[in-house]
Amino acid sequence: MENTLNLLSRRAGFNTALRHFKATNAFAGDVADGFNLADVINEALEDGTIERYQARAVVNALLIDKLDYAYRSINLERTIDDPAEIIKTTDGWGKLHIVLCYFHPQAGIYLINPANETHWEDMSLIKDEFLSVFVGPASGDMDGKTLEKAADDVIKVLYARKVKDDSAYRAPRKALKISVPTYEEKADPEETAAPTRVDGPVAPPTGGKKRITPKYSVVVTNELFHNGNVEAWKKVIASFKNKYPGLDVLIWYETERINDINSLFKWGKVKHGTPILFSVAGDEIRDVRKLQRYLYEGASPRFEAFLKGGIDRVLDLF
Repeated sequence: MENTLNLLSRRAGFNTALRHFKATNAFAGDVADGFNLADVINEALEDGTIERYQARAVVNALLIDKLDYAYRSINLERTIDDPAEIIKTTDGWGKLHIVLCYFHPQAGIYLINPANETHWEDMSLIKDEFLSVFVGPASGDMDGKTLEKAADDVIKVLYARKVKDDSAYRAPRKALKISVPTYEEKADPEETAAPTRVDGPVAPPTGGKKRITPKYSVVVTNELFHNGNVEAWKKVIASFKNKYPGLDVLIWYETERINDINSLFKWGKVKHGTPILFSVAGDEIRDVRKLQRYLYEGASPRFEAFLKGGIDRVLDLF
C-alpha cells in the first residue's frame, strides 16, 4: 500500500505542508471575519504567499468540509465575457458570500467573487468549461434551503436569466479592507530574505535566489490573436521591463515556455477563448496585476490603443 505521508518524511515536504496548513487556518479566520474566500485567496496569490495549486485544497477544506456551503457544478452553456449585470446583481446580495471556481484545462483553477469587479478584468468564462458555484452566508447562519436556492439563482444570473425573488439575499454589502495574513515562514534560514522596497526603477538583481510568481492566465478575447495583438504585447512588456529592468516576463502556451512570441503567435493559431499564461521573475516583483490587465487589453479587440506613437517608442504604462 502506498504511503500517503511520504511528503512529510523530508524537511522540505514537511515545511511545505506546514505552511499550507497555516495558510488554510488563516483563510478560515478571514472568512469568519466576514471576508469572501475568493477575495483573500486572490490577494494571497497576488502577494505570492500561496501558489495557485493550493487553492483547490483550501476550497475543499473550508467551503465544503468546514463551512458546508451550498454548491452546484456545471459545464457552462455560454461564454461569459461581459459581466456587468452579474457584478451589479450579486453586489446587491449582501447577505451572501458567493465563490465561483472556474476550471480551465490549461490554466487551472480560478476563484472569482462575482461582485468584485477586479476579478473579471482579465477573465472570460468559456462555454463548455467546468464551473462550481459555492454559496454561504456573509455572516451568521442561513437556512440550508435558502442557500440551495441561492446557488441555483447564481447560475440563472450567470446565464442572464431572471431571478423571481431575491429578497432573502438582498442587503448592503459591507466594505472590508483585505490584509493578506503574515503566515508565510521560511523553511530554512538560508532562504532569501524579503527584499527592501525602493522608489523608481528596480535595479537588476545582484545575487541570491530569484522569486517567480505563479502563472497567471490571460484569455484571448479578440477573434484571433494576430500580429496587432503581438505588437501590443511587445509594447506592454517593453514598458514593464523599462520600468523594472530587474524583472523578466515569462510566457507559456499549452505548458510550453515561449522564448520568441513571434514564433508562436502567428495569424490564426491562437483563437478567441484560448488562455496564454505568464509569470514574472525577479527579486522585487511589482505591478503584476496591472501587467495582467494590460496584457488582457492587448489580447482583446482594443489592442490598437498600445500601437500609437513610433515603433521604438516605449509607453509609460507603469
